[in-house]
Amino acid sequence: MYSCAVVLAAGEGKRMKSTTPKVLHKVCGKEMINHVIDTLREADINDVNIIIGNGSEKVKENTISKNVSYSLQEKQLGTGHAVKCAKNFLEGKKGIVAIFTGDAPLVTTETVSKLVSFHQVNGFKGTILTSIVETPYGYGRVIREKNGEVKKIVEHKDCSEEELEVNEINAGMYCFDIDALLSSLDNLSNSNAQGEYYLTDVIEILKIKGEKLGAMPVPFEETMGVNSRVQLAEVEDIMRRRINNKHMENGVTLIDPKNTYIDAEVIIGNDTIIYPGNVIGGKTIIKKNCVLYPNSRIQDSTIESGVTIQSSVILESCVGNNTTVGPFAYIRPDSVIGKSVRIGDFVEIKKSTIGDHTKVSHLTYIGDAEVGENCNFGCGTVVVNYDGKNKYKTIIGDNVFIGCNTNLVSPITINNNSYIAAGSTITEEVPEDALAIARARQTNKEGWVTKKAFNK
Repeated sequence: MYSCAVVLAAGEGKRMKSTTPKVLHKVCGKEMINHVIDTLREADINDVNIIIGNGSEKVKENTISKNVSYSLQEKQLGTGHAVKCAKNFLEGKKGIVAIFTGDAPLVTTETVSKLVSFHQVNGFKGTILTSIVETPYGYGRVIREKNGEVKKIVEHKDCSEEELEVNEINAGMYCFDIDALLSSLDNLSNSNAQGEYYLTDVIEILKIKGEKLGAMPVPFEETMGVNSRVQLAEVEDIMRRRINNKHMENGVTLIDPKNTYIDAEVIIGNDTIIYPGNVIGGKTIIKKNCVLYPNSRIQDSTIESGVTIQSSVILESCVGNNTTVGPFAYIRPDSVIGKSVRIGDFVEIKKSTIGDHTKVSHLTYIGDAEVGENCNFGCGTVVVNYDGKNKYKTIIGDNVFIGCNTNLVSPITINNNSYIAAGSTITEEVPEDALAIARARQTNKEGWVTKKAFNK
C-alpha cells in the first residue's frame, strides 16, 4: 500500500533560546530533522513533506538535498493546524500517511516499519505511537477500550483520578488513513483555552464516526522530543551510545565508549582501535586495522587501513595506508597523504599532496605543495607559499632531502634526487641531482668577544 509522511518542523522552540530553528540543532553531527527524514527513507517511505514555519528558509537550506516537499505554516496554531497546512500534499493520495515530529530523532527505522504494518494489518483508520512510563506526569494518557482499541486521548490536566493511573502516554506520532484524516481535519475546532487546533482531536472525531483506532507502544527513549538544551544533551547521549554500540558490534574496539564521540554517518572498519577523547565527525571513513590514540579530531576525511594517529587534527583530507600522524599534527582541508608516510609532531599540512614513504617528522609547514615519494623534510622546514597577497605552489620531486631550517619560497620547483643544505632559503629551481646551498658563508672573528667586553 502507498505510504507517505508528514514531518512537523514549524515550531519556534523558545526553550532552546537559540536563533537556530529547533529542528536544525544537531545530534551526533546531524540535524534532528535529517535524522527523522533518513529514518523514514530507510523504512521505505520516500514521499516526505516537511511542515515549515519558524526559520523556514534555514530549514529548507538544510533539507533540500533530501528531495522532500514543503508546506508552510505561517502561524503556529497547533499540531492539527500544522497538518491542515499539508492538505495540498495529501489531497488526491490514497493510502497511509505517517506523521512524525522533526524534534524527535531517536525513533528507529524498525519502529516506523512496524507502525505502518501494525496500522495496515489491523485495518485501523488511525494508530498512535505510545510509550509506557513509570511517571507519566504532564503527558496525555491513551485510554483503551476493553478490546485494546483506543477509546480516547486525555490531556493530563483533564484526567480523572482513574485516568491519572494510566501510564501509557501519547508520543505525538501517528499513522492515518489519508481519506479519514482529511475528512477529520475539516471538523477540527479551536474552541479551547489556547485557541489552537489539536491533532489529538482527530482521534476523537474518528471514534465518534465508529472507526477502529489502535495504539502501538515503543520504548520511551524512541519517542523523546527535544525542547531544551538539557533534553538535547540527553538525546545526544542516547544516540551516541547507539552509534558506539553499532561500531563495536561491527568489530571496532572502543576503549572507553562513554568518552568517544562518533557522528551518525561515520564508517569504521573492523579491528580498528579507538582510545578515549577522539571526536570523529561528518562523513569520515576509517578503514581496517587503524589505531587512534587519545584526543584526535577527524572531520570529513578518509583514513585508509593500518594508519596510526596520535593527538592530531585531520580535516577534509585523505591519509594513505600504514601512515603515522602525530602527535600534535594538523592536516588541513584538501590534503592527500600517501602510503607509509610519517607526519610527525607539530607538522602542519595545508592543501598539499605528500607522496608515498615521505617523512615530515617535526616542526614543519607544507602549504600548497606537491611532494613526491621518498622525500625527507628536516626539522623547521617552511614552504613559504604566501606573499601577503597571493598564494603560490611548490613542486618537490622524488627522493629529495631537505635540510633543517630550510625556507622554500614559492613558486618553486625542487627536482628529483636533489639535496638542500640546512639553513637555506631557496628562491630558484633546484636541478635534478644537485645540492642547493643558499646561506651566508660562515666567518669566525677571533678575540671578538674579549675585545667587546661581552664576557664581563
